Amino acid sequence: MALWRGSACAGFLALAVGCVFLLEPELPSSALRSLWSSLRLGPAPGPAGPLSPEGRLAAAWDALIVQPARRWRRVAVGVNACVDVVISGVKLLQALGLSPGSGRDHAVLHSRSDLEEAFVYFMGKGAAAERFFSDKEAFYAIAQTASEFPGAQHYVGGNAALIGQRFATNTDLKVLLCGPIGPKLHELLDDNVFVPPESLQEVDEFHLILEYLAGEEWGPFKAPHANRFIFSHDLSNGAMNMLEVFVSSLEEFQPDLVVLSGLHMMEGQSKELQRKRLLEVVTSISDIPTGIPIHLELASMTNRELMSSIVHQQVFPAVTSLGLNEQELLFLSQSASGPHASLSSWDGVPDVGMVSDILFWLLKEHGRSKSRSSDLTRIHFHTLVYHILATVDGHWANQLAAVAAGARVAGTQACATETIDASRVSLRAPQEFMTSHSESGSRIVLNPNKPVVEWHREGITFHFTPVLVCKDPIRTVGLGDAISAEGLFYSEAHPD
Repeated sequence: MALWRGSACAGFLALAVGCVFLLEPELPSSALRSLWSSLRLGPAPGPAGPLSPEGRLAAAWDALIVQPARRWRRVAVGVNACVDVVISGVKLLQALGLSPGSGRDHAVLHSRSDLEEAFVYFMGKGAAAERFFSDKEAFYAIAQTASEFPGAQHYVGGNAALIGQRFATNTDLKVLLCGPIGPKLHELLDDNVFVPPESLQEVDEFHLILEYLAGEEWGPFKAPHANRFIFSHDLSNGAMNMLEVFVSSLEEFQPDLVVLSGLHMMEGQSKELQRKRLLEVVTSISDIPTGIPIHLELASMTNRELMSSIVHQQVFPAVTSLGLNEQELLFLSQSASGPHASLSSWDGVPDVGMVSDILFWLLKEHGRSKSRSSDLTRIHFHTLVYHILATVDGHWANQLAAVAAGARVAGTQACATETIDASRVSLRAPQEFMTSHSESGSRIVLNPNKPVVEWHREGITFHFTPVLVCKDPIRTVGLGDAISAEGLFYSEAHPD
């Protein structure tokens, strides 16, 4: 009985000390360890937070993220820009009198019914998507309801404007932005962003961003992840009206980095116009002086013919760098008959080995080599729980810091914090993975103390890092653009 009482007392004391750890984390750790040791209960547990896997990973990133030896001074960004109206997707659709039916994807939205079906289809998958709404009058009626809805927020939108806005947070960097910029967008832009007068227009282009939270339910649909569904009736960006203004502005601005986006907006155009505009894009890119790196930021697409044309009609060979997410990467492989193209969609977290295979194929088939005059030497892939930077050897430096910086900004921007708050993020990346499935890849085991993993394959280097996912994200829109901008900011291109 005495032995039982002693064990029980020790158990209760251990429980009490555990409560002290949780309720008084600010007490000196030496005092807590001394109390624990005096009870002879074994080694004292470490404090939560900094020594958690998330805390250790964030600290390791901070040590790895260093400035490149040669930094960008002037960055030109174009050509899609708009005002994002951000609102709860479920609340807006309810306000429109819609109810959840059967989820179904639509390449183009023609009605409110199409909108409802496409929204719940992607909400049920927790996947981001972007669609064109063909009916002008119906769209503007929805846009007015959204803009006036309680809690609706207006932000800088469009990949180019968002990337420009992110670059502008670095005050020693001069940023040029070209796109259809109306009065509301001009007001929202950072003072450090220069807009050519030719880019200004009287009316803004609006994009509606329907957000949903992880676990949010509507009818039979439940979102596994927080994400958003974007739609618009955007003809200025769709026709890439500011492309020529953008290219003509470069001679005076003299950038040392060019960022191009907005090709996905052409999906709302006719096939004939798409072909014509794509050829003009290639011609315009060829007018940019040799030696200036060009980064192309991709976005959600459904038109395989347009994507195939972007890959094959000299667009990829004309750019130096690509930025894309898991939806765009798989769609690109499907459109151009790449690896794992038979996969209809990712089953949960995109398999690292499969992603690596597609990135390798892109750089081997469409990137620079001794037998090919392509400029493409870098791809920045980002998904919710990890990022990969793949580069052709000999053309880029500081990519370890670049991939870590891109992942870090995903955690800070989603949580709206200046630095990573380890208590508000979680490490959800696969704990181990294969680096390839099309050849005998290596097995990698994740170590939070060494969060950037590097491997090589036939002259191509891969840098992998997990993402610390915000548990309660404040805003998901623009994360991909912030990630690409931050990765580029820390990248160093070797001169040819």
